[in-house]
Amino acid sequence: MWMADSQQNENKLMKALVYTGTNEVTYREEPTPEPAAGDAKIRIEAVGICGSDMHAYHGEDARRVPPLILGHEAAGVVVSGKNAGQQVVLNPLISCGICLDCQSGRSNLCADRRLIGMNYPGAFAEFITIPEKNLIALPEGMNPVHAALTEPAATSLHALHLAERALHRPIADGRSLVIGGGSVGLLAALLLRSHGCSEIMLCDTNPLRRETAFQTGCCEVFDPDQDTEKIESSFELVIDAVGMETTRQMAVRAVKSGGVMLHIGLQQGSGDCDFRKITLSEMTVIGTYTYTHTDLQAALQSLYRGKLGDLAWVEERPLSEGSSAFFDLDIGSTAAPKIVLLPGE
Repeated sequence: MWMADSQQNENKLMKALVYTGTNEVTYREEPTPEPAAGDAKIRIEAVGICGSDMHAYHGEDARRVPPLILGHEAAGVVVSGKNAGQQVVLNPLISCGICLDCQSGRSNLCADRRLIGMNYPGAFAEFITIPEKNLIALPEGMNPVHAALTEPAATSLHALHLAERALHRPIADGRSLVIGGGSVGLLAALLLRSHGCSEIMLCDTNPLRRETAFQTGCCEVFDPDQDTEKIESSFELVIDAVGMETTRQMAVRAVKSGGVMLHIGLQQGSGDCDFRKITLSEMTVIGTYTYTHTDLQAALQSLYRGKLGDLAWVEERPLSEGSSAFFDLDIGSTAAPKIVLLPGE
């Protein structure tokens, strides 16, 4: 009888972390979603806080309107449908599957794409529903906290694939600079190392994040405000994992003639840029957005096989402490490039 009552209650309400206003997320009860045809219901085991979640938290993303359950970097267990019992990571990008971009393997560019945590309720919750086609099975025994890094790792991996096509020599032969020590930036540096790049530098203004990046041993680390001489036309590849006017200016300054600038970050949409240098140095500037399903699968395998290190830099917190996690990330008081929230705790 208790089991039946428990399951009945589970179907009615769940705990979720809800974006309720600027600089405010609230841990509260929300209706438990039930899957439509073709969807699966997932019990979330681990979900990361993304920079875009922080952007929404600051009230700077018109696409994310409160009240809204944020969160899209998630792993969990299927509790309904044909894959019930399977541990999975979520592909949070829901594309139409029939347009030219989808059919040609560029589903990330689908004009009708939708995202959990933006167009649909996200994964900062005990349960979520999502199309079954958006599930990727976890390798047996994989830590779901590590699996929750699949989305940011795939973002960095997709960007490196674009860079490889544009560079005149292999990534391993040149010097690379990563601007920003958040999870996408650090994962980009770790992926560069796994691709054989021996000269990798990463800069960040936060000393805590610089120390975390240094501890991974994958790159040289510096403060761009103090060591400005290191940013002078000396890198074949520069990755802006922040996306502010100042970081774009820094990136353009750092790329050597004939080099590539990868723009991943989305913090600011406008600002001055030295197009004269871009033109005179024949620089390739690439905007890169999210990932494909194949990128997610490849990133998951890299994480599982340890190609990106032990991932000791990830911090775990209960979902119930999500508000303080957002606050700590906002003021820069945590050394962790990624905080992963655990709904089950």
